[in-house]
Amino acid sequence: MRDRLTDALYGLGWAAVKKLPEPAATRLGRTIADSVWKRRGKGVLRLEANLARVVPDAGPERLAELSKAGMRSYMRYWMESFRLPTWSPERARQSFEVKDLHHLTDGLAAGRGVVLALPHLANWDVAGIWVTRVLGVPFTTVAERLKPESLYDRFVAYRESLGMEVLPHTGGAAFGTLARRLRDGGLVCLVADRDLSASGVEVDFFGSTARMPAGPALLAQQTGALLLPVTLWYEETPVMKGRVHPPVEVPGSGTRMEKTSAMTQALADAFAGGIAEHPEDWHMLQRLWLADLEERPA
Repeated sequence: MRDRLTDALYGLGWAAVKKLPEPAATRLGRTIADSVWKRRGKGVLRLEANLARVVPDAGPERLAELSKAGMRSYMRYWMESFRLPTWSPERARQSFEVKDLHHLTDGLAAGRGVVLALPHLANWDVAGIWVTRVLGVPFTTVAERLKPESLYDRFVAYRESLGMEVLPHTGGAAFGTLARRLRDGGLVCLVADRDLSASGVEVDFFGSTARMPAGPALLAQQTGALLLPVTLWYEETPVMKGRVHPPVEVPGSGTRMEKTSAMTQALADAFAGGIAEHPEDWHMLQRLWLADLEERPA
């Protein structure tokens, strides 16, 4: 029953919110965000705990301000995402401005595959629709399987409607398909700031140990693709901003594990820079640092 209710609520969002005038959808998102923030549930408290590591000098009042802004940013993500399938190419063009795009376009023009690795900042789907509809470049990504299965199917259909090829995270075949796309000179986009599995790579992140996925670094090593960190942020205007960072190079020496560790740490450093500049746009409402996982009650 809970799974069916969850699926129904998301279905209602996609069906109803995209029909609202944009100012009404914006107001609705802010109202929901403020209501959730005032209830001080587990997600809001976890967000504040995470932000306390990002902004260690912030007192309780500042953390409360950041978490409130963070919930508004998170709900903006959802309001935009529900409406994205209705966006025209012109609407997509007007919604995103990106710095240092040449890192991406030069790599693609040279026939090299490119891996874009992003943290949970702002709205990666807005960036995605800009890539597919404005640059005209299709790409492949990976999605975690959700429960219920019908909800996962909704997300896959939604992202495919934006021009993305979506592979399931589980099942073992995703890595091989991603590698083939890259060897063909294609583009792969991966959200890569959280991996709590045993295969996650330990990194120093804001002074404490966290785990991030090895996939982006391994793909770059095995295929010769460029590995480019990307950070995103919102501003007061409807336009989202972004930056494509310089390539993370494959080290010239060391074992595969040592190279993977060094490259993943470089990604973490780029992510940390973007998150520190725009902490309110980091939608991390889950445990991330290993020390926080160890504190979880049995």
